[in-house]
Amino acid sequence: MIKNNLFNNIMPGAFIVTIIAIPAWFLGTAVPLMGGPIFGILFGMILAFLKRPASLNFGISFTAKKVLQYAIILLGFEMNLIHVFAVGSQSLLIMISTISAALITAWLVGRYLRLTGNVNILIGVGTAICGGSAIAAAAPVIAATDKEVAYSISTIFLFNIAAVFIFPFLGHIFRMNDMGFGMWAGTAINDTSSVVAAGYSYSQAAGNFATIVKLTRTLMIVPITIALAILTSRKAENTGSFSFSRIFPWFIFGFIFASIINTIEFLPSSLCLTLAQIGKFFIVMAMVAIGLNTHLKQLIGNGIKPIFLGLSCWIAVAIVSLAVQHYLHIW
Repeated sequence: MIKNNLFNNIMPGAFIVTIIAIPAWFLGTAVPLMGGPIFGILFGMILAFLKRPASLNFGISFTAKKVLQYAIILLGFEMNLIHVFAVGSQSLLIMISTISAALITAWLVGRYLRLTGNVNILIGVGTAICGGSAIAAAAPVIAATDKEVAYSISTIFLFNIAAVFIFPFLGHIFRMNDMGFGMWAGTAINDTSSVVAAGYSYSQAAGNFATIVKLTRTLMIVPITIALAILTSRKAENTGSFSFSRIFPWFIFGFIFASIINTIEFLPSSLCLTLAQIGKFFIVMAMVAIGLNTHLKQLIGNGIKPIFLGLSCWIAVAIVSLAVQHYLHIW
């Protein structure tokens, strides 16, 4: 009976979110440089101006939180750990350096700008790992608000678009070889679609290598979210509201399990691809839900500080990636 009531409470809001997510998904497929999640947030924020029945709110909030976690699990079905470890041996030092650069820059610049809340963490994690997916994984761990998630993803999106045009141009100026540019794009551009676009615009070989590096970098979601859970639990412990089991990102184990299933080919590759695509659609749904809970006036009220923070992190990651590659004589 309780389960039926819970289902009935979720369905109206989840259904509305799904209806909005479908055109956002198809537009994202048609315009991959923007992607479905960005269209989802935009549609959600536009429709947030309309007054809606209170009966939809529970399902919308459920989609923004829980469906987002299910999406991360399903994304594991596109990870091949053999490829990850092969590329990881070549790019591990660069990844550690760029992730450290993004997180340290986010902390320092965030403090200088006196940014409050979780925006600096989300932008730092999004820049360090894989844009919207990393923000989606980190948000429930640190209890980020929908407003913080929306602003962070919007900020990351600006630099994804810029990177597609700037990186290939600079790569030719620096006379980078295919492996070098692929490594640079894979470690310094946030979103997978932007990595693919920039890599293949440089060359076929650069695009292939950049894509593998980017997927390898995505796996860093696991240690980062666990580290954030530990840090968050310590803060909660100091305030007397400590509950590690509540904070710990258990969905990350689902992500790892899905990655293992795909790697050992326990399921047909076509099924794994379908499950990963469903996961990406779930992210679009979650972004729609977040948009529906975001008020544009409040978002604009944050000013230019988060954008400056995103720019600082982006520049830091790009420079550190080039510097470490130069040190390792990759290009």
